Amino acid sequence: MRAADPSPSTPPPTPDPASSPAIRGAGRDTTGRPSTPATTAILVIACVAQFMVILDVSVMNVALPAMRAELRMSAAGQQWIVNAYTLGFAGLLLLGGRAADLVGTRRAFLTGVTAFTLASLVGGLASSGSLLVAARAVQGIGGAVLAPATLTLLMQTFTEPAARTRAIGAWSAVMAAGGAVGGVVGGLLTEYAGWRWVLFVNVPIGAGLLAAAAAYVPVAAAHGPAAAAACGPAAARTPAPGGLRRLDLPGALSVTAGLTALVYGTIAGGTHGWGEWVVWGPLAAGALLLAAFVGIEARVAHPLVPLAILRRRTVATANLLVLGMGAAAFSMWFMLSLYFQQDLRLSALRAGLAFIPGSVAIIVGAQTATRLLARTGPRPLIVTGMTLSTVGFVWLSRISADGSYVTDVLGPFVLATLGAGLSLTPVTAAATSGTAANEAGLASGLVNTSRQVGGALGLALLGTIAAHAGGGAAGYGRALLVAAGFTAAAGAGALALPRAERGR
Repeated sequence: MRAADPSPSTPPPTPDPASSPAIRGAGRDTTGRPSTPATTAILVIACVAQFMVILDVSVMNVALPAMRAELRMSAAGQQWIVNAYTLGFAGLLLLGGRAADLVGTRRAFLTGVTAFTLASLVGGLASSGSLLVAARAVQGIGGAVLAPATLTLLMQTFTEPAARTRAIGAWSAVMAAGGAVGGVVGGLLTEYAGWRWVLFVNVPIGAGLLAAAAAYVPVAAAHGPAAAAACGPAAARTPAPGGLRRLDLPGALSVTAGLTALVYGTIAGGTHGWGEWVVWGPLAAGALLLAAFVGIEARVAHPLVPLAILRRRTVATANLLVLGMGAAAFSMWFMLSLYFQQDLRLSALRAGLAFIPGSVAIIVGAQTATRLLARTGPRPLIVTGMTLSTVGFVWLSRISADGSYVTDVLGPFVLATLGAGLSLTPVTAAATSGTAANEAGLASGLVNTSRQVGGALGLALLGTIAAHAGGGAAGYGRALLVAAGFTAAAGAGALALPRAERGR
């Protein structure tokens, strides 16, 4: 997956150390067949970590009423249980993605898992709403470091294009499943163990990840497990060259503050109204900070985000597509969760179980795309997937207050999620294609940032549309129709991807 971007402004690709004979065999045995226990372990570690991070984005929804009642929180305080995580996660994703390049993948991975696990423990033990919200913010920061490190780890380990495509396919399916089954897990834990276990469940998972990562994950940014093993145990503890001395601190501060202000302002718009200063003030500050960030990156010697990567047609286009796809997908899960419980009168557990067909459809779509990507390239798969999702969203917008799950939801829901799964692997592959070894974390952080910021912006916008349309099924239907516009735009935008980009 290293086809050069045909855009005339694209500089020649930086030589990738992973292409050397010594490294190229990483993850393959001496006969050229894929796989050693080490590469399999790394794939499992990356997928489990990504599942844990994404699960926490959605798992809270069904537990919020119980949290609010026990901790005596206001409605606004209850909303911040979710928003604090979103702010920490989306605001620091770019810096978190760059951390893997600057200090080494293993160190970034271990730091992210540790912060996420400890914050989960503190949140589960929280005796006040303010402590719970603070713990959720730290969880989001840990996730911002951990999530891009998982994708970076796969890119560094699986250097053969076909193997990398399969690994990204598995990662994409697990990521989609994590978001989809959050309601099921949250419902089960809240009903049978109590809301605190929604957070406590991360503790044994995190402890297991720390032990496994210490044994299998190498630090050297350009080296897979075979190379690390060849260099001996000491190599796995050697920090990445350059380290924090090359950190673009002004750029890191401006982009983190800018994204945080932008997400905060958008979230506030859904609760205060778009004309209030608490909304437009942060939005204006976010826009100015992001503009300052672009100016800083154009001048510094070691930019956090080299602007050249955004001038690559494939990378820039894929990230724009992810932005629109995230806006539609996040909103769909949220709207349907409310529709199930408020209009169809399903319990929290039954509402969670109602998401299972969509989870299965996403996994089927992601695995199908993995098998076809090497032959078709990303563009036709994304166009097909977004077309299916658009039809599904338009159909889903016809939900009614006196409808039923089988007649109003099941068919269009499966169609929309199948299309999302079909698009997820190829758009991630396109967003990370052609990047040098020292850009792996940056590319991972960019695509994760696009997804999370798109989700936050889309949810706030569509939530406002639903409220202005009267709420309930009528409001959700109007919002889902707008979401169909996002997926249609993503499908049309995929035509801008170059034909030469293929997952060979």
